[in-house]
Amino acid sequence: MSTLAVIEPATERVLAEVARAGVDETDAAVARAKAAFPGWRAVAPGDRAILLRRVATALEHESAALAVLEARNAGKPIGDARGEIAMVVETFNYYAGAPERLTGETIPVSGGVDMTFHEPLGVCALITPWNFPLAIASWKVAPALAAGNTVVLKPAELTPLTSLELERIALDAGIPEGVLNVVVGPGSVCGQRLVEHPDVAKVAFTGSTEVGARIAAAAAASIKRVTLELGGKSPNLIFADADLERAAGAAPAAVFGNAGQDCCARSRILVERSVHEEFLRLLEPVITAIRVGDPLDAETTMGPLISAEQRASVAAFVGDRAPVAIRGSTPEGPGYWYPPTVLSPVDPADRAAREEIFGPVACLIPFDSEHEAIRLANDTVYGLSGSIWTGDGGRALRVARALEAGVISINSNSSVRVTTPFGGFKQSGVGRELGPHALEHYSELKNVFYSTEGG
Repeated sequence: MSTLAVIEPATERVLAEVARAGVDETDAAVARAKAAFPGWRAVAPGDRAILLRRVATALEHESAALAVLEARNAGKPIGDARGEIAMVVETFNYYAGAPERLTGETIPVSGGVDMTFHEPLGVCALITPWNFPLAIASWKVAPALAAGNTVVLKPAELTPLTSLELERIALDAGIPEGVLNVVVGPGSVCGQRLVEHPDVAKVAFTGSTEVGARIAAAAAASIKRVTLELGGKSPNLIFADADLERAAGAAPAAVFGNAGQDCCARSRILVERSVHEEFLRLLEPVITAIRVGDPLDAETTMGPLISAEQRASVAAFVGDRAPVAIRGSTPEGPGYWYPPTVLSPVDPADRAAREEIFGPVACLIPFDSEHEAIRLANDTVYGLSGSIWTGDGGRALRVARALEAGVISINSNSSVRVTTPFGGFKQSGVGRELGPHALEHYSELKNVFYSTEGG
């Protein structure tokens, strides 16, 4: 088996070398998961819950080391990495309560009793991205295991290290061999094989809309169950009656968190025209104060982009004629750095306002009315998240209901909570992760009628 060099984005040096899987290794992982499925499915719900809590406890015990590894491998600030690992622990603890709560129903019918059961699917292929490596892996692994499935996890080639640690930690915590398997290799090889494999019952994918469409098409050949969490171009609506200082203080984190490499990034900042200039003035000191640098420095608030290719992709959106209104600074020397950048004013038809940049670039777009704000916000193929800033409660709810997006926050930029559903409308995906709703996508609903009529 060949090896894969994992690069540290802040130094551009090799951080680790890992075994690079191909078709044979992927098939072997699926075979292990298939062989382990009957035994894992038969584990009593209470015992499965105990094992998942042991995983959560073990992850918490190793959280400091995992955070450092995530920060170095993904280039995220150590404070952000610690928060993400804490969420991973919370996710496993939350779904540890699920096996005993996967209850069915009894339905009144004539001539007998009708019951429903949630049955596990079998082998689930979980394909995760490089921007939130362990966090998004936990969103898929924990509910899949809780529902009684076995798993083959394929992390992104750029950021596999914490997923490999998860496999080790789960095994040490008592998860039986074959229940959780990790394969590291190219999506075009390992990912494609998982999608096409006849023994894989379900595919859960987080990544680009383009790749998600190919996965959906390939999975359709065998009617595999599919969950897709895809791209976004989310709006941040700032009305004139909002608390502008608070909105301006919060807006940068909604775009430049994780160096803008976030499908939820509110990178279209729609501002009511009457306060556009004032908002821009309030925004500037917040953005120039963003400290870009060493992910392991506790003072760093934004790290590098994941790769040289990603940096070039982001830079292509900000040409010589781009209306750069605000630009932060970056360190000298090695590292895939890109400054936090605000473009203003931006024509809604411009490429930077329509395509997912996946980097620290925000577009300010003025609007004149609530109707226009909604129209502009919805004028995209995506529909993942969004924020509304206003002091008018009625407007907040009207606009929230009108936005074509799956996750909306009012006077906040928060998108993700372990206990609530996460997912998008339109080309931002299919299905929901997190909360109790995720379990619906890792089980099949079976209906059983039991006749009580005499002979």
